Amino acid sequence: MLEIDGSHGEGGGQIVRTAVALSVLTNKPVRIFNIRARRPSPGLKAQHKTAIECLKIICNGECTGLNVGSSEVVFKPGVIEPGSYEFDIGTAGSITLILQACILALHKTHAPIRIRIRGGSDVPWSPSFDYFNKVFLYLLHSMNIHVDACLHKRGYYPRGGGEATITIQPYRGIKPLKVIDKQRFRHVEGVVHLSRLPSDIGRRMKHSAIQYLMKHDLTSSIHVEESVADSEGTGITLYTLSDKSVLGSCMLGEKGVRAERIGESAAVNLYCEIESGVCVDTYGFDQILPYMALATVEDESYVLVRSISLHAETNIWLTQQFLGDVSFNITKDDDVKRVCVTRR
Repeated sequence: MLEIDGSHGEGGGQIVRTAVALSVLTNKPVRIFNIRARRPSPGLKAQHKTAIECLKIICNGECTGLNVGSSEVVFKPGVIEPGSYEFDIGTAGSITLILQACILALHKTHAPIRIRIRGGSDVPWSPSFDYFNKVFLYLLHSMNIHVDACLHKRGYYPRGGGEATITIQPYRGIKPLKVIDKQRFRHVEGVVHLSRLPSDIGRRMKHSAIQYLMKHDLTSSIHVEESVADSEGTGITLYTLSDKSVLGSCMLGEKGVRAERIGESAAVNLYCEIESGVCVDTYGFDQILPYMALATVEDESYVLVRSISLHAETNIWLTQQFLGDVSFNITKDDDVKRVCVTRR
């Protein structure tokens, strides 16, 4: 049984979700201890508990210590059973983070797996649903992993209530991600979403992003989506495609922060990635690096990224605990990082 220290590196819920996902994928039992030990409220949160429950049910596994606040869990995977499932986080916990764990664990399914989940679609410290759909799933598709996604309802903090469905299609083999040349991006697409707030907030957020992008010779197509969620909320997601890859940026609105500042900040973050010429943005890299490792049997994956986040460093360490023979070689290439992933 693998022993994973949940306080290692970034030390957050990511370790729990990814460790259990890799446990299912590799069929290796795992004990995770010191869960979120350095956080103000340590132990499992509702969304971490739901992520484990989802995987436990779908793979017919066993788990001890599965309680909110628990500092240790032992997970033993079973056999994946394709079909349709529904789960409710019960809070505004992140839908996208749970779905990412499910995809990593279950993408080698021999038949479709449909998962409908209720919670927060656009909440702090997690990818927005639009980023998940337009950036993360695009990158997986380029690696021959096919997942269909549909957002039924937005969910914001504190009430959540958002709903989304994904369908993980049968496995067709995973391809290495190989984008070694600096990319050129010309056009930005995006969505501003808001609920229970004045319409002008969305328009102001949109136009501030457009104006910033125009200053840097980038065209854009950004639409405003107004809906009724259980809580008020707003945010923006921007993304841009090259011939070989995609970059994204997302920001949530905050009380006391002007809409113009939110829109411009999202555009600034995306432009920093565009200007560097990378093929995967900083946050996207830490989300896809386990797949890069899985795709490198008798081959290699390589990408350019602007920086290696603490999340990515933790995910590299965790991936190596399960796969063992995987190597992440990171070198500096002008102002970006060149990452080459190999397995012996």
